[in-house]
Amino acid sequence: MIVILKKTAERQQVELFENWLRSMGLELHKSVGENHTIIGLVGDTSRVDMESILALDIVETVKRIQEPYKNANRKFHEEDTVITLANGAQIGGGRFLVMAGPCSVETEEQIISVAQSVKAAGAQVLRGGAFKPRTSPYAFQGLHEEGIRLLLKAREATGLPIVTEIMDAKHLPLFEDIDMIQVGARNMQNFELLKELGKLRKPVLIKRGMANTLQELLMSAEYVMAGGNEQVILCERGIRTFETATRNTMDLSVIPVLHQLTHLPVVVDPSHATGRWELVAPMALAATASGADGLMIEVHNDPEHALCDGPQSLRPDRFAGMMEKVWAIQPYADRSFSSAVAFS
Repeated sequence: MIVILKKTAERQQVELFENWLRSMGLELHKSVGENHTIIGLVGDTSRVDMESILALDIVETVKRIQEPYKNANRKFHEEDTVITLANGAQIGGGRFLVMAGPCSVETEEQIISVAQSVKAAGAQVLRGGAFKPRTSPYAFQGLHEEGIRLLLKAREATGLPIVTEIMDAKHLPLFEDIDMIQVGARNMQNFELLKELGKLRKPVLIKRGMANTLQELLMSAEYVMAGGNEQVILCERGIRTFETATRNTMDLSVIPVLHQLTHLPVVVDPSHATGRWELVAPMALAATASGADGLMIEVHNDPEHALCDGPQSLRPDRFAGMMEKVWAIQPYADRSFSSAVAFS
């Protein structure tokens, strides 16, 4: 249920109203806009009498929300969420963010070299895997703690914030200095992990599972937000279909659909979606033109000898060429939802 208050509502009246709602065991999600204030009611609203609320002078209207996700719902929070990172880079509400780097951290020289290259080309965040979920138990699993250490060295060398994937809640102490935590497709419905991430106050990027619906993705975001962490970014990375020409099938329709359903930023990972470096740039441009709030691109200085996902990684020069085209398109991408509420 959401309650929209009149612009003329006085602060003391609003506070009394909020206290009354809390006395019924409800949690409140408040969004203050230029023209009105929206209060989202989370909990058992079956006991709430809509007519009694509508009778109040400060209330403009009351609506019941059927979707199971409340905090992530645009109906609760009409304005786009804007997330601000340590270097001042922002995503959401028309702010476009590019995250780039290797699939896996391999050596200090490799990660710093790639970080310098992607920064020079315009990336605002360094991506890199320290913990790698692999289908085969015999494949390279990442450098773990050493990978985290090397990522922090790359941040020190370039100033780029870091996004890297977490595999298990027990690893959270290692991520204390990481700027943005990624939840991979395989962990999208690891609900105990999502609950722990909800206790943090740093951005969490959630990738859509290979066989999950958008509602399931939004419910995963809801787990994090229900814990109090509203800094959530959604990522489309391709879904599994009958097609075998590409690694996955990239579903660009989710970008405008998610913008209708939620206020959270939406990014696209064309590297994992296609699995082929020559398809990454075309799909990155398509995602940008479709209104994505950002991109996540795999870049490696020596893809042929990469320990993980070399075939889908761009060389630094190809990434730089792609970025020139992205920035040519991005200012004209659809930014229908341009209002912003910032979390920093």
